[in-house]
Amino acid sequence: MSLSSGSTESRLTKHGEPRHAAASPQRPTPPFVDEILGTLSVHSQFVLHGNIRDRYLAQRRHGGKLVETDRSLPESLWDGLRRLGYGALLRYDQITGFVTLVGPDQDTVVELLNDALRSPRNGQTGGRTPQLLDAEPLLREIVTGFQERRTGQRRDGREAEPLRLALLIDYSSRLSTDVTRLSDAEKDFFLSCVQLAQDAQPLAPGAHLPPRDPAGGGQLFNPVIWLADSDRDLPHWLVSGSERIRAVAVPGPDADERGRMAELLASEHRPGAADVESAPQDGTGTEQEGPYGRSRLDPVTAFAKAAAGLSLDAMRQSHRLALSRGMPFEAMPDAVRIYRLGVEKDPWRSWAIRERIAGGREALTRRVRGQEPAVTMTLDILKRAALGLSGAQATSAGHRPRGVLFFAGPTGTGKTEMAKTVAQLLFDSEEAYLRFDMSEFSAAHAADRLVGAPPGYVGYEAGGELTRAVRADPFRVILFDEIEKAHQGVMDKFLQLLEDGRLTDGQGVTTYFSECVLIFTSNLGVQHKDPKTEKRVWDVHPKDDYSDLAKRVKQNIRHHFESEVGRPELMNRFGGNVVVFGFITGPPAEEVLDLSIDNIAAALWESQDIRLEISPRARGQLGKYCLRDPYAGGRGIGMALETHLINPLARSIFEIRPQSLRGTLRVTDVTEDPEDGSVDLRVEHDRDRG
Repeated sequence: MSLSSGSTESRLTKHGEPRHAAASPQRPTPPFVDEILGTLSVHSQFVLHGNIRDRYLAQRRHGGKLVETDRSLPESLWDGLRRLGYGALLRYDQITGFVTLVGPDQDTVVELLNDALRSPRNGQTGGRTPQLLDAEPLLREIVTGFQERRTGQRRDGREAEPLRLALLIDYSSRLSTDVTRLSDAEKDFFLSCVQLAQDAQPLAPGAHLPPRDPAGGGQLFNPVIWLADSDRDLPHWLVSGSERIRAVAVPGPDADERGRMAELLASEHRPGAADVESAPQDGTGTEQEGPYGRSRLDPVTAFAKAAAGLSLDAMRQSHRLALSRGMPFEAMPDAVRIYRLGVEKDPWRSWAIRERIAGGREALTRRVRGQEPAVTMTLDILKRAALGLSGAQATSAGHRPRGVLFFAGPTGTGKTEMAKTVAQLLFDSEEAYLRFDMSEFSAAHAADRLVGAPPGYVGYEAGGELTRAVRADPFRVILFDEIEKAHQGVMDKFLQLLEDGRLTDGQGVTTYFSECVLIFTSNLGVQHKDPKTEKRVWDVHPKDDYSDLAKRVKQNIRHHFESEVGRPELMNRFGGNVVVFGFITGPPAEEVLDLSIDNIAAALWESQDIRLEISPRARGQLGKYCLRDPYAGGRGIGMALETHLINPLARSIFEIRPQSLRGTLRVTDVTEDPEDGSVDLRVEHDRDRG
């Protein structure tokens, strides 16, 4: 395989024009580069892990001025290495092989690499890309600066000076399939790398140092720098096996770096305008004083705040997206939202959703009867979500979900039905409703179903059910039914979801929930187990006043999360979003019964062309039988109707010969046998009606 330099120094340049530095102290290179440069005299190999695919800010002299610039990782490393007299920076990956990226010695290094790859001892044949597992001899030559090979090429027989080089091993996380189950060849390779780190010798200063450069006073190693997503992607003994190998974490950008990046991109958006629009040098990050002790954010600071949690490279990509769409810099928060979610539409900003919420009381009470306080509180939370006021009491609301609701109360009172109705109300479709039954997430590793299994485990390729669905449609109502049945690991995911509004799945992809409404339901707080009898005992009763019932339920829920689950912080995230549903009794229960009977009549007409009529006497008897247990709720009413109306009605239809049945069935009497609970209907058939 014949190699040429993969790029010249001119290719390793920043994007756009340099930005005038803010008040931050001068930093020629990022901190992780400083850590490497400062320990090159004692460490011969480094494992860089974490945020290694980002852009990194540095300040440089340009035209006599201190300017801000963003650089790739190789660019950032070379900025420091060249000041120490290094002659070239090399990179290896399993697809392109060895490439000389930059440096005054790059042409010499290309010739030496080609010569080395043709050498039989390096095991290279044909012209295929050299695989790293076979290239340990070549690694050793790079670490020694090709001194032996260069000496062999000299005609005068004198010993050649070694080249000062640095090698990046890119995508080192992909060198082995399973780092915990290495093949014999992989074990031998990594062990040879540990030995190489131990055997390496520091080299004299290079020939490319500026005159009297104090950095050139010591001997430094030719480092091998492994680039890994995580330090766990390489054998643990690679780092711990030698004092010469150092692990260096590359952190994500902090708020200050995002602010500096926003200023840099502002200068590129409208050159020269950022000096006027950017935040003042006192660091307040504001432009116009407003009421209530708050100030309106300037475009640069608004961009930086909207990009919280993003990498600097993602900020640059968001800016590129804005430029491609002709968006002004003031609209950068919108560009960030589009970049995060992958969609441009924003139903929350439409008047249609506000109009539906404004008229939502009728829609909710039509399907959820007898829960006026719960309907009122639910609508209040949806209204603040539509206005973007969720979490507005905090200094920074971050990227939390649009709305959070915790539906609590007795079973069968309409909690799940309310969640479906909320989805229809907000997004005009029940398809926007996504339900997870937490009884299916009670086992260990249950959280893997939500966010996907980690690498190496079954189901890794499929991803998470929750994260995959939200990425497909970010505007959803997500119901987590019966949260108390979820495993502790799932509870931890809920805590992250409520705090940060995002989850990272097993494949490393981040999903944002900032446009979702999350609904949790629970039957907590209404019953407890008697320690003596082991039976369930009701803590609330149908005759309780609603305010007393709601207070008791909330207290019991807080006690459960604080004392039994040990997650008081989760209850704090729910805060005042706990919506308590009361028992369905009195007129609301009668309404639920009438609505259920109407549904039965409609289904019979649609499927069998049969009209159903219930006499007042039969209706009174059904009310007596179906409403006698107020603890059963609306679901209990439906189950009682199956026993006292649907089952005997189906039996009567078959006795009348359904193939000739047309017209109207009139139920005139309903009787229940007190001994065995069997039910009989008196039914009249009128063929002349309908």
